[in-house]
Amino acid sequence: MSIASLTYDETVAVITMDNGENRQNLEFANAMNKCFKEALDNEATTAIIITSGGEKIFSAGVDLDWLGGRFQAGDTESMKAFMYGMNEVFKNCLLAPVPVIAAINGHAFGNGAMLCCACDFRFMKSDRGFFCFPEVDVNIPFMPGMIAFCKKSIPYHKFNEWKLTGKRVAAQELEESHVIQKACADKEELLAEAMAFAKTFKKGRPIFGEHKKRLHKEIIAVMENEDPKYIEPLNLMVS
Repeated sequence: MSIASLTYDETVAVITMDNGENRQNLEFANAMNKCFKEALDNEATTAIIITSGGEKIFSAGVDLDWLGGRFQAGDTESMKAFMYGMNEVFKNCLLAPVPVIAAINGHAFGNGAMLCCACDFRFMKSDRGFFCFPEVDVNIPFMPGMIAFCKKSIPYHKFNEWKLTGKRVAAQELEESHVIQKACADKEELLAEAMAFAKTFKKGRPIFGEHKKRLHKEIIAVMENEDPKYIEPLNLMVS
């Protein structure tokens, strides 16, 4: 089973995460970046949808077992490569010259929720799944870049509430808070709505990419200038 695969519906590229809970480690980051490269190398691609092959979980966030194992082994280079690799995934979402749409078909926790926030648009099914930032309960602070791009997708007062409480948020509240385009009844409606929305985009890559580049200029600067201050010393947790 592949960690992530790329398929097409006409000119819409679909990146499907298909590794159980889709927990994020170095292999996950590499697989996602490979899919992005293949999708964007295809000049016919007009939009990208990110979804999960599972029924219950979109992405459960960072693979803490993998991260702990790398820490115990003293493999600091792999840990840093993972952090930078996930930042590349996020930057691919933020800067791709086509719309990137999250079709959230299950729980999106931690880095899984952040992946959704890095996308341009979001849809979520309402029959199963929560969106949650549990980091406050597991002693993991956000990277500065994560804070920056989450704020572009979530109204600040809601981000403040959800980040500091670790609240599990359902699709209806996400729709009411304008975080997602639509709370869909089930997986079938979710994928149909996300695909129909994706197919409305036939924008020129140069202008669409320039809009995103200028729109997210400050976010990218934070990721490139501030995040390394925490990644290089592996200042990833607070005790």
